[in-house]
Amino acid sequence: MESAQLAMVFIPENAMTCSWHIPTLLAGLVLAAGASLTQATPAIAPAVKPDIPAYGAAGATMWLEQQWTPAERGRYHHRSQGTVTLPIPVDWFLALEQPDPSIIARGLFSDGAYLDRFGFIPAATSADNPNGLPIGFAATRGVNPATGAAFEQVGLTCAACHTGRISYRGTQMFIDGGPAMIELGKFRKGLADAMAMTSLSPPRFLRFAKRLLGPGNNRIARLRLHNQLARTVAGAVIVRFKTPSPAGSVEEGFGRLDALNRIGNEVFADQMRQPANLAALSAPVAYPHIWDTHWFDWVQYNSSIEQPMVRNAGEAMGVRALVNFTSASTPRFTSTVPVDALHDMEGLLAGPAQPTARRAFTGLHSPAWPASILPPIDVALKEQGRTLYRAMCAGCHLPATDEPAFWTSDAWLPANAHGQRYLRLTTVPVAVIGTDPAQAEDMAGRRVRVPMAYALKTPPLSQEGALGVYSYGPALGDVVEKVVYRWYDSRTPPTPVADRAAIDGFRPNGIRAVVREADGTARPAYKARPLNGIWATAPFLHNGSVPTLYDLLSPWDERPRSFWLANREFDPVKVGYRTGPIDGGFRLVAVGADGRFVRGNGNGGHLFESPATPAQARPGTIGRYLKPQERAALIEFLKTL
Repeated sequence: MESAQLAMVFIPENAMTCSWHIPTLLAGLVLAAGASLTQATPAIAPAVKPDIPAYGAAGATMWLEQQWTPAERGRYHHRSQGTVTLPIPVDWFLALEQPDPSIIARGLFSDGAYLDRFGFIPAATSADNPNGLPIGFAATRGVNPATGAAFEQVGLTCAACHTGRISYRGTQMFIDGGPAMIELGKFRKGLADAMAMTSLSPPRFLRFAKRLLGPGNNRIARLRLHNQLARTVAGAVIVRFKTPSPAGSVEEGFGRLDALNRIGNEVFADQMRQPANLAALSAPVAYPHIWDTHWFDWVQYNSSIEQPMVRNAGEAMGVRALVNFTSASTPRFTSTVPVDALHDMEGLLAGPAQPTARRAFTGLHSPAWPASILPPIDVALKEQGRTLYRAMCAGCHLPATDEPAFWTSDAWLPANAHGQRYLRLTTVPVAVIGTDPAQAEDMAGRRVRVPMAYALKTPPLSQEGALGVYSYGPALGDVVEKVVYRWYDSRTPPTPVADRAAIDGFRPNGIRAVVREADGTARPAYKARPLNGIWATAPFLHNGSVPTLYDLLSPWDERPRSFWLANREFDPVKVGYRTGPIDGGFRLVAVGADGRFVRGNGNGGHLFESPATPAQARPGTIGRYLKPQERAALIEFLKTL
């Protein structure tokens, strides 16, 4: 019987429960196959290619000017954050073929043109990127702090999710710090498929082995390699075929991720080995743009994190920086998080000096509307929009950053003891702004169980044996702080206290899931940030449920109930991506067939409407109805910010 047929006979459908014998079986098949390894065999499941868009060939490309040098951009794009997001060695990733039911040789999975179809931006080989991987990919070398095993794996960096791309009539414009349009779910599945097919298809495996082993490509080396691959696939099968997301999860799709819940699942469920902490991915959000964020008093859409280092280290832990939570072989909270590298990248965002009216933001700057590529600004219409902006937007989003009123605003807090002034952003309760509540409410309501032996600063809400039950946000802040402090203490000599304050961004480890109002009431809320560069950040609202600025300024009845994400072609009139169907894309459904919002995807709130009576006002009505010409004027002004 052919080896592939044997695999189909003996690998059960319930691979998750029986995967313990897969490595032995597959290794035996490789050994037994002998010469038959070179024979053509049917493909083994999965039997379909990833459903991803096929984009046309790229035309002209350009990086928009944002105050970064090419060297600074290279550091941001490819410097490791200590993450091992992909569960295989770097050289395996480079040797894998694309998943395809055919046994015929296919292109490499790591080919930039192929990964581009998942939304990742191709990058050239360079000193920062010796393997020619896409933007946001980095090779991480180190030692697993829980096992002591050395590794060299591929991890994602913040640039993968925070580098934007807009196409217009054949020209691609790249935007540092802008929202990416990537699809991590399909990417993960595609990688798992490529690994499984390589392990189960002898012709594929032989090509894989030839790339990896070179002159040492002999029978024993192949057997050893296949045994390693099969064991890795067995683990990946468990991850792939268990319930992908708990009940109540919402599909994320292109350009969105439930980042806060995913961080919690990685830290509290997977790495702490507490499966009861797994939570639904209930609140996808659009990847936020990150220019100016260093100078905000609180970040995240729900204004929940105060300190830059906790924000960045938590993000690294969420995309699988390794932390020792369970082993006694190294001190608890030892990790692969490179605190110094995170501080360096935060410095790129912040710039070398406090922003002022004279020098504005000195770090990563918001992109200016590229009038040499996109249609030029209508100056008269822009001035009409400026008047509308001052009347209807500046109250929450502050005056335009190029106006003196922005720099003299009392939103700039007094300087702290270190001479740093931060921008106090307006927070609007969910009940007032009326936008989808999931991200704010679900963080506030989540609970996690953490061993009491970890001695978190936050008191537990209750105790269940050796586990404390904690509110998610404060528990995450405490755990991340312990990881960062462990890094400080492990330096030789330990990092001085004064240096720690600077690396932390001169701010305390503040975590909150609700915002306290003037009357003392604490409610979930969303922040309103300055709108410089907003033209380059579609889709809109925190969950990406509104495709264009024109739709955002329109009455709710005129907003699309559903639209497609994955298009790259820019609409310079409505300001956003084209929204039509695209093969392999993602159809975001904001309103179901029953007329109700799809929780997590809802597109209500932030409304400009004029109801006949106050009682008829929809939740989240914040301004009067805007005529189409007024919307066009306001958009023309927003293009110039």
